[in-house]
Amino acid sequence: MTGTGSARAPTRWPRRLVTLLAFAMPVIFILVPLAIFLGYSFFSVDHGEIDYTLTVANYVRFLSDPIFLPVFWNTCVLCLSVAIICVLLAYPAAYFLTTLKGRWRYMLLMLLMVPLLMSYVIKIYAIRSILGLNGFLNKALVSLGILQEPSSLFVFNMNAILLTLTLLLIPFAILPIFLTLERIPPILRQASDDLGASAAQTFMRVTLPLSLPGVASAASFVFVLAIGDFLTPQMVGGVSGFTFGRVLYSQFGTAYNWPFGAALSVALAAVVVTAILLGERFGRNRGASV
Repeated sequence: MTGTGSARAPTRWPRRLVTLLAFAMPVIFILVPLAIFLGYSFFSVDHGEIDYTLTVANYVRFLSDPIFLPVFWNTCVLCLSVAIICVLLAYPAAYFLTTLKGRWRYMLLMLLMVPLLMSYVIKIYAIRSILGLNGFLNKALVSLGILQEPSSLFVFNMNAILLTLTLLLIPFAILPIFLTLERIPPILRQASDDLGASAAQTFMRVTLPLSLPGVASAASFVFVLAIGDFLTPQMVGGVSGFTFGRVLYSQFGTAYNWPFGAALSVALAAVVVTAILLGERFGRNRGASV
């Protein structure tokens, strides 16, 4: 017995080490940077130097300034719109993929995921060339007679940010919805058909409720990615397309006001955590209720 116990004891250390590393990585790379940002948010800048005296002036400025809070809410609304549009477009695509048989299902899924392998900057430049005054979209609308002349409605404004983020992030919405739809047991649809339900009734009462956890995950995922993006608004937003990400970028860059930028980051992190928790809770509740 003693020999067996001593033989098993050394094998526990690799497992404990792996467990320790699994918990240490999120703590080091996520919680510690967030804690540093939280600490920096209570400092201030005086003549280009950081004053380490504790203060809440950064949060007071964020809540009272007539510029920052409206930009923050407008960015939240913009990213929520992106999430809704992505889900509405991704759901039919994901549902269509589940109707395919054999290798075609995964071949088409891989083709939809190919844009994720491309450079983010190149994709933005490509989309900007499509939305520009001389881009494909304006030329198509003019040739169809919808527009009399090329319009600047699709570039260097909030509309351009909305369209670009939707095109960039829609693959991130397709994948979780597809995985959820694929996990629905086919026997449930067959039972619905055997009980006399139409295809529409089967979808509304079986498929859609069971796929809502994937929809919630997709929406929260897209929202988090969109609200943390500053490069897309920088490249396609122009002067009128000013988002909260660009405000953060300016505070850590040109303004060199890291404490205030940290306070803005804390506010943004609070929204991100809330979105993740809401998506997880909604998905869990819907999954349990059906």
